Amino acid sequence: MNFDQLKSSFEAFTKKASTLLNDKGKTSTKIQEAIKKATENKGALSNVWDQIQLFFALAKDYVNGTYTDIPKSSIVAVVAALLYFISPLDIIPDFIVGLGFLDDAFILGMVYKKVAKELERYQDWKDQQKKIIHI
Repeated sequence: MNFDQLKSSFEAFTKKASTLLNDKGKTSTKIQEAIKKATENKGALSNVWDQIQLFFALAKDYVNGTYTDIPKSSIVAVVAALLYFISPLDIIPDFIVGLGFLDDAFILGMVYKKVAKELERYQDWKDQQKKIIHI
């Protein structure tokens, strides 16, 4: 796997994500596509399952306006990772058993590290919301 090629490819998805976020309906549709693909391939994604679930939750809450306390660059990176994940044009085709999700996992992990602090704040916020609901 060529990491320079992978990062270059991801940059193109970052531009797409930045534009896509201006259309909440289309963004929601892409998030649903990513959730469906992830669910269908849960076994292959077991090592990044928790991360991807947090990405889905954050992206959905951002799009529906429930949680917007995140820098634009961070939400763009999360949505770009989801776009990369659902794209049939990634570096290693997903149908290659045992290897197909390596590049997806790399991108998801890279973005997770990049936005880790924002994800922690988001998780804290989610935990607070649960407490408020249960009071």
